[in-house]
Parts: sequence; C-alpha cells; structure tokens
Amino acid sequence: MTRHRDCGELPPVVALLTKPLPRRPLELILTRLVRQFVERRPELIERLGPTAQVPIAVVPTDLPHAFIVNLDGPRSRIDVVASDQATSAAARIEGPLLILLGLFDGSYDGDAAFFSRDIAIEGATQHVLALRNTLEEADLTPAEFAGLSGNLAEIVNRRTAEALGLARRLLGAPAADIRATPEHGR
Repeated sequence: MTRHRDCGELPPVVALLTKPLPRRPLELILTRLVRQFVERRPELIERLGPTAQVPIAVVPTDLPHAFIVNLDGPRSRIDVVASDQATSAAARIEGPLLILLGLFDGSYDGDAAFFSRDIAIEGATQHVLALRNTLEEADLTPAEFAGLSGNLAEIVNRRTAEALGLARRLLGAPAADIRATPEHGR
C-alpha cells in the first residue's frame, strides 16, 4: 500500500488515486494547459530567462511518476515519466504531492518547506529558485492556470482550496510550520 511519510496507510480512495496513470493522455492534457497558460502570461517566461529552456523534474515522493516541466514558450510541455526515470532534468524538486501543489498555489512557503526537509532540491538549484521566484511573483490560482475567470474561477479556486485542505488533514501533511506567512513574502 502507498504510504506518506509519518502518515500511515492512505484511505482506499486516495490510495487508488496514487496508482500509475496512463502517461500519454495526462501528458497531452498538462502540456495543453501549460502552453495555453504560457500564451496568456508570456511575461512569466521572460522573467525565467534561460531557465525557461531547462527541464525541471517535479517528483512527488508519494506517487509512482514524476513530471518533467519545460517552460519554453510555445514549445512548453510536461512529460510524465516513472519517478526513477526523471534523470534527464537539470534540476529536481522532490516532496509529497500535497506540499508540491501547495508550493504552486502559494499555500506553502518554499523556503520553509526546504529547511524543514519536507522538500528536497537537487541539481542546478538556481533554476528551481528562478522557477520558485517566478511562480511566487505570478501569484497563480488553479483557475488562472486553467484559463478560467469570473464566478467559475471563484468556485474552482474555493473548491480546490477546500479539497487540498481536506486531503492535507486526511493524510497528515505538515501544517502551519511550512505555510506561507507574511514574513515570507505572501
């Protein structure tokens, strides 16, 4: 059974979600989303500079696969690979999925997560830092990433926050000690 560090067994529904996913359809969906996002927010890719051409592996330690993120303008893509095959990336960030998602949406502070050892960074860390700084400045929401606006965006953002909060409580993910705080720029 899939386990999260210090959390015991996962509830059956969550354990089912951690099974390997069909890689190709997931790659196509994620690549389409990231390309549309990059088209809407080209200033973020400009801010990344040379990091935009550098593949960065995002490796959820509680899933059997990893995501190789390439944010190179219209050639942006996300490749889904087995966790142990995420070796082609110049940099690598590892941690539980819920914490990695929290870094993306700003509910977790990257510095605090790193220093508390809830995430690990390897390789060309300057690229991970550039990506982190760009994401932090962008102040992204799930709805914005998906290209939603108006009432639908508000609903998606609220429901996503509720779902992630519930999942964190169910799985015993770290709480306030790594949440973004005003001292950390959020």
